[in-house]
Amino acid sequence: MRLVARIALAVLLILILIVLTAWAAQRKLIYFPDRSVPPLAADAREITLRTADATALTAWEFAPPPGSPDRGVSVLVLPGNAGSRAGRTPLAQALTSLGLTVLLLDYRGFGGNPGSPSEAGLALDADAARAHLAGSGRPIVYYGESLGAAVATALAVRHPPAGLLLRSPFIDLPAAGRTHYPLLPTGLLLRDRFPVRSLISQVDAPTAIVYGTGDQVVPPEQSRAVADAAANLTHLAVVDGADHNDRVLLDGRQLIAAVQALLSEGTVTRPG
Repeated sequence: MRLVARIALAVLLILILIVLTAWAAQRKLIYFPDRSVPPLAADAREITLRTADATALTAWEFAPPPGSPDRGVSVLVLPGNAGSRAGRTPLAQALTSLGLTVLLLDYRGFGGNPGSPSEAGLALDADAARAHLAGSGRPIVYYGESLGAAVATALAVRHPPAGLLLRSPFIDLPAAGRTHYPLLPTGLLLRDRFPVRSLISQVDAPTAIVYGTGDQVVPPEQSRAVADAAANLTHLAVVDGADHNDRVLLDGRQLIAAVQALLSEGTVTRPG
C-alpha cells in the first residue's frame, strides 16, 4: 500500500508540474508571431498606429488601384494568432480590387511591433486601428480571421461596424483549446478567453461567416455554432474540404464572395 501511495503521489506531483508549466507558458501555446519586420508590400502605405497604452504599431494600408472605382468603404483586417501582415497581402490585394481600402494590422509582438500579445493588448491594438480608419468618415467592415474573429467581435460590441466578417471563428478560446489539449483544464488555466459565441448576439451589424469543413485547427462545428448565435447573419459560406490555412480561405472565391455579399446588402454604403 505504501508503494501504491508513493506512486500516486508521484503521479499527482507530475500532473501538478505539467499544469503549472502550462499555465506559466500558456501564451507561448496561443500566439505564434513572426516577429521579423516584413519588407513593404507593393502598393502598400506604411502607417504607425498609437494605442491607448502608448504602443507604436506598424501597419499597412492599401488603396484601390489607380483608375478603379472607389466604393468608399474601408476593411479592417484583424489577423489570427500566427504570422505577420506579409502573409495577408493577397487578401488585401483581392479586396482592393473590389474598390475597398484595406488596413492590415499586426498586433503587438507581430511583424516587428514591440510588446507581447494578450487579449487585453489585442483589444487596444484593434481600437487604435479602428480609430485610424474612422478618421476618414468611411464605413468600416471588420474582417476577423480565426483568433482575430474574437478580436473583431469584441470590437464590434464596443464600436459597431458597418459590417462584420468572421473567418473560421471558434466558440471561445477555452473551447478551441480543449480540441488541442484535451488533458489540460483549459477552462481553468486560460487567462485570455476570447469569447465569440457569447458576444455575437450583441452585434446588430450585417454578419458574414466563412469556414471550411476540413478545418483541423478550429472544428467546423464551433464556427457553425457561432453562425447559429449571430444576431444578424446575412451570409454563410461553408467551403467543402477546406482546412484552416488553405489558400481558398485567404483570398478564395467563396471568401471574396462573402465580402461582396456584405457590400450588396445595401447597409454597407458610403455616407451621403
